Amino acid sequence: MATATTPVAEVCAQAKRAARTLAQLDTATKDSALHAIADALAERSGEICAANERDMEAGRSADIGSALLDRLMLDEARVRSIADAVRDIAALPDPVGEVIGGQRLANGLQVRKVRVPLGVIAVVYEARPNVTIDAAALCVKSGNAIVLRGSATAEHSNAALAQIAAAAASSAGLPDGAISLVAGGGRAELAELATQTESVDLIIPRGGEGLKQALETVATVPVIYAASGNCHVYVDAGADEAKALAIAMNAKTQRPGVCNAAETLLVHADIAPSFIPKVFEDLAQAGVEIRADGRALALARAGGVANGSDPGPTSAPAISRASEEDWATEYLDLTLAVGVVDSVAEAIEHIARYGSGHSEAIVTRDLAAARAFQAGVDAACVYVNASTRFTDGGEFGMGAEIGNSTQKLHARGPIGLRELCTMKYLIEGEGHVRT
Repeated sequence: MATATTPVAEVCAQAKRAARTLAQLDTATKDSALHAIADALAERSGEICAANERDMEAGRSADIGSALLDRLMLDEARVRSIADAVRDIAALPDPVGEVIGGQRLANGLQVRKVRVPLGVIAVVYEARPNVTIDAAALCVKSGNAIVLRGSATAEHSNAALAQIAAAAASSAGLPDGAISLVAGGGRAELAELATQTESVDLIIPRGGEGLKQALETVATVPVIYAASGNCHVYVDAGADEAKALAIAMNAKTQRPGVCNAAETLLVHADIAPSFIPKVFEDLAQAGVEIRADGRALALARAGGVANGSDPGPTSAPAISRASEEDWATEYLDLTLAVGVVDSVAEAIEHIARYGSGHSEAIVTRDLAAARAFQAGVDAACVYVNASTRFTDGGEFGMGAEIGNSTQKLHARGPIGLRELCTMKYLIEGEGHVRT
């Protein structure tokens, strides 16, 4: 497997050579390679966890925070889950060669539109070692070569995972360079990778706004941004309060350090007097710090959740007044902005102003309100009476994902097998010439 000791341009050139072979491999060979990767992960899970512990120790020493540590951590159960996701990808239909359109023209030419691999995909990601395997498996199944570039935070975990996957894939018949890892070169290495226009067909960054901005300034290779998730849950006037509480709590607390966790809760003014004290109490018990607008704070105080000043009781997490910055922040932690709105339209307007186009949810029993929310919210995933936490390739039946695209061209939402393909027109004639 190519690593950081090999120049980036050479790694990418080898991947380009491998991509030509991968594009023509039959499904059985690709699936065999995926099963070999899954088996190797299971057999060498102890080695993987030992490498991960080195990263975890460094992360704790650097005080990177509980949310990032949770994203970084691997144990035997998580490694098994990663291996299972690889097997799930192997079981999916092969998108390569799928006919997605076609017709016989009036002049007799037969035209077919089929899916084909993109070629070489570079994936740049932060503190999520599972992405190493998810991305590699999706690229193998879709006939693409992959160049991985993880963060220094997960250096040892990524190296172990990529080496195991590359070796297993080669043993099953995949060409050398099908799975490669570059690491350790800092921003200069990232810039070099982002400008390999002769060999890299697409870059997918999976990380925060800092990574996105770093690529925007240098990339000459096409980019699909799997960017930040400033996600909202809106509780409508006629919502079922029990369901709304469950959805709001799940969206915020089930795993707060991920991009599909809720960062803002909006509550309709008609239901807010009864709902706000209940949800504030549940959030406080879960250790969530609350940044609320004036109306939400007043309702919380009236319900006995917060005392007369903005901060909450000393025994509970802080409850304070939200600033303009709070509405625009992706916390990735146990912090939630809470506001009261007067209508579905106002909720939609708030989301349009502060949301990142990732995942948004409404809780309601009003069909008209649900349809207005679905039509009015511009995001990759829009939920009715469900948590934003379901925005995930695995949950969507894709086996896994490389990331969630928040842009609109080519791919939007979870990036799975079909999103890693492009199209080719195949035209067959019988000596046709154009007159």
